[in-house]
Amino acid sequence: MLYIPPRWLPGGHLQTIYPSTFVRKPTVAYRRERWEAPDGDFIDIDFVDGQPGRPLVVLFHGLEGSSDSHYSRALMAEVARRGWHGAIPHFRGCSGEINLAPRFYHSGDSAELDWIIRRLKLRQQDLAATHFYACGVSLGANALLRWLGESQHQAEILDAACAVSAPLDLAGGGAALGAGFNRLYTWVFLRTMRPKCLAKLDQFPGLFDREALLSARDLYAFDNIVTAPLHGYRNTEDYWDRASAKHILHDITVPTLVLNARNDPFLPEQHLPRTAAPEVVLDYPEQGGHVGFAAGGPPGRLDWLPRRLLHFLEGRSESSFAAQAEAFHG
Repeated sequence: MLYIPPRWLPGGHLQTIYPSTFVRKPTVAYRRERWEAPDGDFIDIDFVDGQPGRPLVVLFHGLEGSSDSHYSRALMAEVARRGWHGAIPHFRGCSGEINLAPRFYHSGDSAELDWIIRRLKLRQQDLAATHFYACGVSLGANALLRWLGESQHQAEILDAACAVSAPLDLAGGGAALGAGFNRLYTWVFLRTMRPKCLAKLDQFPGLFDREALLSARDLYAFDNIVTAPLHGYRNTEDYWDRASAKHILHDITVPTLVLNARNDPFLPEQHLPRTAAPEVVLDYPEQGGHVGFAAGGPPGRLDWLPRRLLHFLEGRSESSFAAQAEAFHG
């Protein structure tokens, strides 16, 4: 499924900003559950209840995203239309309520994904869901790829996976977001992350430097003050290197789509990996922006991306099962 952008929506910035801001998001009926995390904290998961015997799709959202993000509602609307089951776990502090532990979330949060995915696997069995798929967007896509690569064959509790606009090279992406017009995106992120951090300091005084936080003007500084030390990294350089998904694309054994537009302002084309494991499809369309991929005439639609992802998930899982059956009977 080739992505061809509307003529009225040229360039990576417009293709990024317009879909997330101006295209009407479809209505989705969510049902929320609160799960206690292994460390005594909590996460909130929004579910779409499907029909018995249909697939289950879990979506991991991006930086400061949620089940209300344009891509979340677009995907889950299509999931609901098909009668499938859907789940959107919120990363710590992203569900509208500050979390309890002295931590947040990050691009390499594979341990967090592991317990969520394994618990959802049990839910799949309860629902008699035919297949279990995972999708990730932006930060959530990088974290999903990290989990897939680190888990290797143990990740095969999933039938297939998709990663959209993943910051595969965090250093390259971080440098891009700190320059020129891209600093607008950084400002948007910091506008919501700072208040959460101040609330965290009310919970845990002295957890990090308040004045340094208030002075941070880019993600490099923010990650150096908050993200890296709170989550076991020495500094920003250590975090951006060790958490980048580019290092483990050759270790993935689950059929996986990696979809990144070449004009994504969050990750310049030169940082896109050129090789991966045989089970990984690297799809780098010329256009699409960062989690954009709007379609149709003005005011535009959000349906291309959900159709692309579900088309891949269905096709790859079916071909994988066919190959396994052939090997078994052969």
